[in-house]
Amino acid sequence: MLSFAAAVFLLIITPGPGVLSVAGVGSAFGFRAGLGYLAGLGVGNSAVALAVISGLAAIVLAEPAIRTVLLFASIAYLFYLAAKIALSGSKIAFIEAEQAPGFVNGLMLQAINPKCYAVNTTFFTGFGFWPESFLAETIVKLILMNLIWIPIHLLWLYAGVSLKRLDLAPGTQRAINIFMAAAMLAVVALAALR
Repeated sequence: MLSFAAAVFLLIITPGPGVLSVAGVGSAFGFRAGLGYLAGLGVGNSAVALAVISGLAAIVLAEPAIRTVLLFASIAYLFYLAAKIALSGSKIAFIEAEQAPGFVNGLMLQAINPKCYAVNTTFFTGFGFWPESFLAETIVKLILMNLIWIPIHLLWLYAGVSLKRLDLAPGTQRAINIFMAAAMLAVVALAALR
């Protein structure tokens, strides 16, 4: 069980689209907007976990055409979120950058986030510690995962909000937002190139 908890901590704290985007939303739009977005990420993560546990994710992702569509949808949506973060507060507005991503955006991100599926598959297909009861092990894993997932994402949100509270010059804040958006896209690119 300790190895499972350590894996959860290490796989969730490492930068991926979820934690980087929640920090970006916090930095660009503040804590309140970040909480709504974070709630969507949490519900989406739980939905992906249930899809992995039930085998639905394996059935759906076994079809190459569906995998390809989801990959392109994921990339397009991550570019959209990255642009909202990077352009928040700027005068360049090919998208509406003044409205913060919210609950639905977080939910949608997890539904198409490749790291979310990979991490949940690792959690629920590995690290067996209760072979007598699949149900009990799954429930304990879900509880442990959320006890670690929630504080880590709140810390990333706090880190992003802390950058906003520094009251940096607009150009510096914009550069930070662009960096966060670029980092999110770099993580996606690395995952896609594997």
